[in-house]
Amino acid sequence: MITNLYFVRHAHSKYSPDEMGRALSDQGLVNAEKITEILKNENIDRVISSPYKRAIQTVEGVAEYIGQEVEIVHDFKERKLSAKPLVNFQFAVTRVWEDDSFSLEGGESNIRAKARGVKATLNVLEKYEGENIAIGTHGNLMVLIMNYFDKQFGFHFWKELDMPDIYKLTFDKTKILEVNRIWKITSCS
Repeated sequence: MITNLYFVRHAHSKYSPDEMGRALSDQGLVNAEKITEILKNENIDRVISSPYKRAIQTVEGVAEYIGQEVEIVHDFKERKLSAKPLVNFQFAVTRVWEDDSFSLEGGESNIRAKARGVKATLNVLEKYEGENIAIGTHGNLMVLIMNYFDKQFGFHFWKELDMPDIYKLTFDKTKILEVNRIWKITSCS
């Protein structure tokens, strides 16, 4: 039975050290409305999200449209790069992609973050087989999950993502059949 997962990278958010509570920016809210419009045409059955506010805000319009609550799945939260504020984000993110087992103090390696995200994805595929599911998540974790199913999705792919972005992954059971980008560049303003 075919299952479609629509991985939605959250829209732009205002920087705040509060990772869980960081809200979307004004532009992010505009783009969240555009995401809702795009996903209205995809016959979404349910909406799942990371517990982070920016991810929830990005997909909550879709949930409202289909008359459901957003289901929170903690394992779709962003990967933690470090327990401490990063002096050089670019260095840190490049390093974890160069060595899947590397992690900064208090952070998650690609191996750990991918295992968490893939486990959540496989649970969704089993629990909601045959459905169309929108999943509000984060760029780094989304690409780690995609990389598990198809190695072409890696660091360089992550660097090219838009914020927001939407990728439709089509599965037969747990076998990936195809990946399509459905966020349109012209959707961005």
